[in-house]
Amino acid sequence: MRPVLDFWDSDGFELWPVAEVEPYLPLHGRLTPAEVGTAVMRIVGFNDLDPQPWERPRRPPRPREPLDSFLHGLLTFDSVYAGGGLRVTDGATGTTFLPGCCAGIGEWRDWFDVLDDGGATFFGHDPVARVERAGDTVRLLVDAELDDGPVIELPAAEARRLLAGVERDLTAFLALAAGWATHHLPDHAAPVTTALADALDLRPPAP
Repeated sequence: MRPVLDFWDSDGFELWPVAEVEPYLPLHGRLTPAEVGTAVMRIVGFNDLDPQPWERPRRPPRPREPLDSFLHGLLTFDSVYAGGGLRVTDGATGTTFLPGCCAGIGEWRDWFDVLDDGGATFFGHDPVARVERAGDTVRLLVDAELDDGPVIELPAAEARRLLAGVERDLTAFLALAAGWATHHLPDHAAPVTTALADALDLRPPAP
């Protein structure tokens, strides 16, 4: 189980160094600086939206300077979004559970709702990724719209252990990103780090 960030092509991006990465970029504490830059670019890009009329004056107009313009959404939205989620691979069968469209990596704590309260939670569509609990078993439906689609099953206790690993990976990535921002975005490091923490549903790291 790994937290992964949905990714698009970085061709033409020049505001800071980035790397070529796989379509779902795993977040953890062992990324290179260029990979961290890629992840930050992608999270900023998810929020790179102009203020709507009803958001003013709460969100000021977009600045003209390229860097400030690109960071504007990340730093002015009340809550920021990062597409992705948790990727789970069954080593025995090779089945992989991936977040669907419109799922956010910041929803990772919703897995605990399934573990603690039962029921089911959806993590995006196309395909419809569904997680449900049945007794002491957690079932991961790769595409809930298929009657006989692939399923990953694991004990609830194992799911909790894996989720603890997810939190460690995200926390380690955020610490890397905070150091990266100090070097590459010195004038914006603190607010960028706080916004990244919001996107990942974590507390900002201590200075």
